[in-house]
Amino acid sequence: MRLGIFAKTFAGTDPAAVLAAVKQSGYETTQLNLACAGLPSMPDAVPADAIASIRTAAQSSGVSLAALSGTYNMAHPDKAVRDDGLRRLAVVIEAAAALGIPLVTLCTGSRNAADQWAYHPDNADPAAWSDMAAEMAKALALAEGANVDLGIEPEQANIVTSARDATRLIAEMGSKHLKIVLDPANLFEHATPGEARAIVAAAIDEAAGHIAMAHAKDRYSDGRFAPSGQGIVDFPDFGARLKAVGFEGSLVTHGLSADEAPDVAAFLRRLL
Repeated sequence: MRLGIFAKTFAGTDPAAVLAAVKQSGYETTQLNLACAGLPSMPDAVPADAIASIRTAAQSSGVSLAALSGTYNMAHPDKAVRDDGLRRLAVVIEAAAALGIPLVTLCTGSRNAADQWAYHPDNADPAAWSDMAAEMAKALALAEGANVDLGIEPEQANIVTSARDATRLIAEMGSKHLKIVLDPANLFEHATPGEARAIVAAAIDEAAGHIAMAHAKDRYSDGRFAPSGQGIVDFPDFGARLKAVGFEGSLVTHGLSADEAPDVAAFLRRLL
């Protein structure tokens, strides 16, 4: 496994400075956001000079680009908003292909029109799944054309809430380009350490063979997110179980400050 961090953890819009900070904090790979190159996360276009500056920064820093963020609300109740998100996703996928980034990460969305990461009671309505799945099929057509994989992350507030939801969607789509991004802290909200360990273990068993990337975020028992190693997620067990199912991809942390990044790198490095 390669140890990584969200590039957006570090402030700035110069890719060289951002990726240098990634490296200096103890990480060898990153999940990139186009905001780190002074663009919107989901832009209308990515200029050639932005592609060149990102490529040069990756080469000079020695930090590999494991994934590129392409999140928009794939279950937004307004089709026009979904259509605009898909248009922008096409731009992100094209940029990923140009940079040799193998994975674009997605958000399966929420019926919450104001916040794609916020819960809405209509998320459980079959119509919400249907809209999201139709969007995913269009996204996969773009990804397949670019030979880029798409990564969906189970989130309690989204349409895909569990590893089982994710494998159901993969089966429905029938595409080898749809993968899972597994974050243990997003698999539950409130749990005891033992309950959290069991939930995460079951998710790894369910997702085995489909995991493109693992995230390393933690959660306190009261539901708040925490930097890795400070909450109730059993990270030694998490790492061991990922290895046991043959996962050899990137373990990418987020949900922490730049100041916390070196200590979290040291903690996670011991697991690897």
